[in-house]
Amino acid sequence: MRTSKTRVLPARLAAARRRVERWRRTRKIGARIPESLWTQAVKLAEAYGVSATSQALAVDYYSLKKRLGEPQSSRSATPVSGAAFVELPSPMRSVIPECIVELENAEGAKMRIQLGGIEASHLAALGRSLWRAE
Repeated sequence: MRTSKTRVLPARLAAARRRVERWRRTRKIGARIPESLWTQAVKLAEAYGVSATSQALAVDYYSLKKRLGEPQSSRSATPVSGAAFVELPSPMRSVIPECIVELENAEGAKMRIQLGGIEASHLAALGRSLWRAE
């Protein structure tokens, strides 16, 4: 005999669930979830976890997880070309999920590397070692 446990949602998750349900009732068929709802879902996933949030809001777990892994700026901002300065996260064991590194030395030689799952401190060391004259 199975019994189901009724789980009480935290107030923030319950409010977001009502907002998503209201959107679903009024949306056009095939319409994508608005960015404002995804932004709220990401913030809730940071607080309550991806699984609990995706279940409460009835959104795809993997879509939410992917958005959670993206930097906030890449979800909403346009890329800046020709940036002279890039700030990396603190090297205190922070892992960069994926990045593309473009290096240019004084002679104008350029190098582009795509990396995934690298610590910020290792990324800085890699950059120094690649341009070191032997």
